[in-house]
Amino acid sequence: MVKHGRFIRLGALALLAPVAATAQVRTPKLAIELEAGALWQSRNDAEIPNDGSATRFSLADLAGSGPWSAGRLYVTWNLTERHGLRLLVAPFSLGATGVLDEPVRFAGESYAARQPVKATYTFNSYRLSYRYRYHAGARTAAWVGFTGKIRDAEIALEQGSTSSRKDDLGFVPLLHLAGDWNVAPRWRLGLDVDGLAGGPGRAVDAALRLGYDAGGPWMVQAGYRTLEGGADVSDVYSFAWLHYAVASLVWRW
Repeated sequence: MVKHGRFIRLGALALLAPVAATAQVRTPKLAIELEAGALWQSRNDAEIPNDGSATRFSLADLAGSGPWSAGRLYVTWNLTERHGLRLLVAPFSLGATGVLDEPVRFAGESYAARQPVKATYTFNSYRLSYRYRYHAGARTAAWVGFTGKIRDAEIALEQGSTSSRKDDLGFVPLLHLAGDWNVAPRWRLGLDVDGLAGGPGRAVDAALRLGYDAGGPWMVQAGYRTLEGGADVSDVYSFAWLHYAVASLVWRW
């Protein structure tokens, strides 16, 4: 049985050898990607301000789990074989009406239980990443870098004539990691992460997607994305965990 297993492994390697020799991970000079999909939320907790004068409540319970539509645009410019820049524009906003299980005090106003409350949650993300390709193999490639993120967020409640909101515009530095693996001719598995944890908050945006080379400059991808994070500071407590089923179209030059 040991010899048979060894022969099977050697045979599998022999079959994969031609693929490894011919399937090169190509790095285009320019790539534009349009991603769209459905988004669900499994957690979205807020307390504003975070000083004991407000109520911590769940926007996921109030607005529901979804789904909502979401999209983003990537533009990647590889300056050289190893150095590249990537721009991301990812707007998102949801609005829904629900009822609170208990009275809530939010951003200086009070909201009654068991009466309709309109909730709005906005999380727009704009990022610029520098990427360094530190590995380029016959079937694999990997990048490391850093991302500067502008976060444009808002949480708002409205009940009758009562309304209040909290805006949050700020800069967040993130670590960037990415990798591609040509699992078969025309097929590619990609992992992409922007994230940072520590201090009063954290942020992680990670995606695992399977791509198909459709010929010429075109590639299509589909997979799963998750976005998790938030902040715990004196003026705001806000943590969300979002889940995406995504598909994208990529043009490469």
